[in-house]
Amino acid sequence: MKRKNKQENNDWRGQDPAYKAESERYADPIPSRQLILDRLEKHAGPLTLDDLIGSFALTKLDQQSALEKRLAAMVRQGELVQNRIGAFGPLGKMNAVAGTVQAHRDGFGFLVPDTGPPDIFLPPRQMRELMNGDRALVRITGTDFKGRPEGSVVEVLTRTSRQVVGRLHIEQGASYVIPDNQRVQQDLLIPPDMRSGAKHGQMVVAEITAPPGHRTLPVGKVIEILGEHLAPGMEIEAAIRAHNLPHVFGDDVLREAEAIPNTVQPQQLEGRVDLRKLGLVTIDGADSRDFDDAVHARKVRFTGGWLLTVAIADVAAYVRPGTALDREATERGNSVYFPDRAIPMLPEKLSNGLCSLNPNVDRLCMVCELRVNSSGEVTKSRFFEGVMNSDARLVYDDVAAALGGEAGRVPDKVLPALKVLDDCFAALLAARERRGAIDFESSETKIVFGADRKIERIVAVQRNRAHRLIEECMIAANVEAAKFVAKHKLPAPYRIHEKPDAMKVQALREFLQAQGLKLGGSERPEAMDYAKLMARCKDKPNRSLIQTVMLRSLMQARYSADNNGHFGLALEHYAHFTSPIRRYPDLVLHRGLKHLIRRAKVSDFLYSAADIERQGAHCSMTERRADDATRDAVVWLKCEYMSDRVGEEFDGVVSGVAPFGLFVELGGLHVDGLIHVSSLSNDYYKFEQRHHRLIGERTGRVFNLGDTVRVKVVRVNLDERKIDLEIAGSPKSSSTIKGAPTESRQNQRGGPQRSGQQQGKKRR
Repeated sequence: MKRKNKQENNDWRGQDPAYKAESERYADPIPSRQLILDRLEKHAGPLTLDDLIGSFALTKLDQQSALEKRLAAMVRQGELVQNRIGAFGPLGKMNAVAGTVQAHRDGFGFLVPDTGPPDIFLPPRQMRELMNGDRALVRITGTDFKGRPEGSVVEVLTRTSRQVVGRLHIEQGASYVIPDNQRVQQDLLIPPDMRSGAKHGQMVVAEITAPPGHRTLPVGKVIEILGEHLAPGMEIEAAIRAHNLPHVFGDDVLREAEAIPNTVQPQQLEGRVDLRKLGLVTIDGADSRDFDDAVHARKVRFTGGWLLTVAIADVAAYVRPGTALDREATERGNSVYFPDRAIPMLPEKLSNGLCSLNPNVDRLCMVCELRVNSSGEVTKSRFFEGVMNSDARLVYDDVAAALGGEAGRVPDKVLPALKVLDDCFAALLAARERRGAIDFESSETKIVFGADRKIERIVAVQRNRAHRLIEECMIAANVEAAKFVAKHKLPAPYRIHEKPDAMKVQALREFLQAQGLKLGGSERPEAMDYAKLMARCKDKPNRSLIQTVMLRSLMQARYSADNNGHFGLALEHYAHFTSPIRRYPDLVLHRGLKHLIRRAKVSDFLYSAADIERQGAHCSMTERRADDATRDAVVWLKCEYMSDRVGEEFDGVVSGVAPFGLFVELGGLHVDGLIHVSSLSNDYYKFEQRHHRLIGERTGRVFNLGDTVRVKVVRVNLDERKIDLEIAGSPKSSSTIKGAPTESRQNQRGGPQRSGQQQGKKRR
């Protein structure tokens, strides 16, 4: 037995697939995370630090110390579990699930597992010592009354909720911060000597000095005074801090950016394909400032079809692994777009300068060249590094108008190529429809500001042909990128959208049955079944209602090292390749593509599959964080907009039904409010989840999802992000309503799930 262990010790370097990379980073390399996991998986039980030191024969103190730090990091990130006697074991074998805590204002919460769904329900008693965003280990103990897995907390891995933003209240000598983020369930106690001069009612940022206990509230101190509650721009400042969005670039990051030359250097062109005369153009929103992608298509005369070129900013040429720029981009995960402000993933010199495909300047690019046949199928593709010079910066509305025959909307020199590109798009769109991709109608909005940043109006933003054109070109390039790395078995972040949960599908079927409709397929329907149902509902007056319920049955897309396909797009391979300026997974994929283009060994790639999975979980979290922050800011703004309209009446559409009341989208305003069930007079109302409706027990009065109602605005509460409504008229048939209702609401707040400020950003 001892001889076997000795042989095992001597061989660990040869067994470690990441040994070469480790030896390049460290003078005295230690076993990689993957090898540690493999060793623990094969062992009969958990191993202590001393056991592992002996197992790998690490004789140097530096190596032993480095191993201890690596094990601690693996525990923090949920790869390992450390038991009560200090021994380490793989997560799966220790009967625990690692993930991020997502709290609900009503006291309960969920653990969002690192490995993806399903989420684990945490009852209020388990949430007492947790805060939103904490990382924890949870053991599944059973199921709740809704059939969801329920868990108990084994250990809090990391306290990520270190700051709280909110209004300071001082009453009878006691002071506390009421959190602005409604996922933070506990108020924060502030000792009198820790107020830092803040006054009652001011918005502040407080640092948590003591986390919540089983019977105690968290304690903190004021570290920043944001200002008065209703100061212009306060909603964004509060959202940034409430959701812990990194928003200030460190000096080391800015120094690295400033050290990069302002223009493309001659030596950078070596080995690149010159596309500067090709006629590439960018097509984006009118208010866009960073341009990730450029496109061009030409007709192939002899074989038919098109040669489509998609050129993407070569961010990887400037942001190198391990640098301060890379660490900051990793932490941010993505850019965040608020109504009138953006928090970029990269400093402005890169995001709006060197890495932005601005017109009439040379730019480095990564290129996907696709051969598209007359049926819209991609028959061949290749990737290469290039240099380009955009012919024009075009706007969606102008391109759509030009393609519709309106003269003077785009430069004459680019119009012929645009028409060829439009023909290619038509073929790609036809192929999309044949494969059965789901195509929901979007209902995004944009806030228009006037003087002193006062909201003038909220307008709907409609997708036109130019939006669809760019989207199809980007999807085609994303597919080919995913296929390329999958073919070579290179670890890469895939953008996956898994099949809907069986319970949600069953709930959808029950709803459709009540509408006289049927979803095709078995218990696990395909995207084609959804697409066919949408086509059948195209001319129905309640199509928006049906779309809303269908949307709620689908999973949330995320990043993963596993190539599990994209359900909504009906694709077996999908990854994000087209936006490396504002999404870190795209940058990682670019590095993988470069590795393959340069014919390097897959085994020598910088990232392992475990690295990619960790990055994917982190970037999925930062994406949700960005959505939550922008939604909070938009809801605040909409509440502020409605605060001057208390007492007014509006026609509205029931956009959500819950046991506690009705969410109503106010006609023409694109704002949502809540009719609480207690304000529905002269009856008790029963919630029927299957039919998405409330029914009066005595009167039989019914409120359905999609009904129209006449409502009155009775109060607006900015602190709670609530617009309270009451019925001012009788409900009418939903058949008179046009336009899609917004997605389901959370926490009884007004406003949509997602701001329209990301219109034109290719988020598939």
